[in-house]
Amino acid sequence: MDFCIIIPVYNEEAYLERALQSFVDQTVIPTKIIVVNDGSTDGTQKIINSFSEKHAFIEGTTSHSTNLHEPGSKVVNAFYTGYKLLDSRFDFIGKFDADIILPPDYFEKVLALISSDEKIGIAGGNLYIQKGNDWGFEAISKKTKVRGPIKLYRWDCFKDIGGLKKSIGWDTVDELLAQYHGWKIKTDTSLHVKHLKPTGEAYSSAARFKQGEAFYKMRYGFWLTFIASGKLASQKRSFRFFLDSLRGYKKAKEENSDFIISDEEGSFVRKLRWNNILRKIGLR
Repeated sequence: MDFCIIIPVYNEEAYLERALQSFVDQTVIPTKIIVVNDGSTDGTQKIINSFSEKHAFIEGTTSHSTNLHEPGSKVVNAFYTGYKLLDSRFDFIGKFDADIILPPDYFEKVLALISSDEKIGIAGGNLYIQKGNDWGFEAISKKTKVRGPIKLYRWDCFKDIGGLKKSIGWDTVDELLAQYHGWKIKTDTSLHVKHLKPTGEAYSSAARFKQGEAFYKMRYGFWLTFIASGKLASQKRSFRFFLDSLRGYKKAKEENSDFIISDEEGSFVRKLRWNNILRKIGLR
């Protein structure tokens, strides 16, 4: 099985060497790894050069998007800089982050999982963050969700969902669209991936605004946005996040921002979300 991993990178000098070494140490090595340096100003490029010189399957390239740490669009733009370099079709394609450490058998087990059922379109492990001297599950989503830093797609699924959306929420809408197209999402909860930089550490108030904008663009509607914003705010223990997210939704609606999914896909997403909520409270 041929599979390619694309790693967007911005100022990851503190983590990149450990991340890439964990890819090199895999029991099943990716066919190709493309590391996209998205305008880093630290020693990131030196690390990329070191690994690409030693390992033929690792290739480095550069991208130049905005300097603002804006979740979603920046990282996806960098991903597509790497994607454009692909000269052939792969069986699977992955978007991974540069601040993770994979267990040595990660790809061996994930490929076995995704190959066990031809309808599995997205697969991965779980992210763990350091909590004192231990590593604990990063509980900002369920263990059944494949998180943004470790996405592996079956090629046909990736094409069906239209690739990655250049917006915050890309790593939520991809799974929703996969289900819309009849694909399954599976995780191997025995695979603990160390996440060295917890999600959202560098997000600004403007980025929290973007979360509400993402809910609008995914056609959630107000009440689903209200519930989803409240859930995220509770996880982050930040009432400010809740307010900023709702303001972002309101602003996107007032500006008539473009949706990132069709009306039909939006109907599916809302029905899926409401069914999940009703199931949780015992009404389904």
